[in-house]
Amino acid sequence: MLGREARPAVGTAFSPVARMLVRWHITPDLITWTGTILTCVLALVLLIPGHLVIGPIVLTLVVLADSLDGLVARMTGTSSPWGAFLDSTLDRIADGVVLGALAVHYLAVADRGPLTIACGVLALAAVVLGAAVSYAKARAQSLGMTADVGLMERADRFVVILIGTFLAGLVGPWTMLVAMAILVAGSAWTVGQRMVEVHRQGRPAPDVQVSP
Repeated sequence: MLGREARPAVGTAFSPVARMLVRWHITPDLITWTGTILTCVLALVLLIPGHLVIGPIVLTLVVLADSLDGLVARMTGTSSPWGAFLDSTLDRIADGVVLGALAVHYLAVADRGPLTIACGVLALAAVVLGAAVSYAKARAQSLGMTADVGLMERADRFVVILIGTFLAGLVGPWTMLVAMAILVAGSAWTVGQRMVEVHRQGRPAPDVQVSP
């Protein structure tokens, strides 16, 4: 939901940077790979040890810069199904690494307690449900249907993760528990919305009885 609303504003803000990358002959695929690798490395280096204030700030900058691949592709006329596939696939990896790093922090590094254990368990649940959100849409498209509905898409999930992590670094793990609960509930709701939408499109048409 946030992703669709924020895309025009992000495009306008980053257009000058995108034009500079075009002049430097930086390809969209290189931007995609670089953004994913940076996201994964920074998540592991910053979130696992517990740098929960600076970590989300740096990751926010990297995630915003990662949107440059689409801008550069459109400016150079190189948008393609391959680029969309690569971007979506690597996004799933980055999402999993960020949530996995948080799960490791709360389950193995942070002081053990009911609150931190709950945060870690919910982070693992968020990994599963985030993958299900993306899979539901991809599977629907492979069957010739659409599943574009949903309360919480990738941008929404990332906003919740980063804000929750930042606040956890400032005031304590209870804010992360709230953020993870919102993330899990929103992702589960989105999966349900997409299942309902695909069921609506995919159910067989009722037989039409022709009177003699």
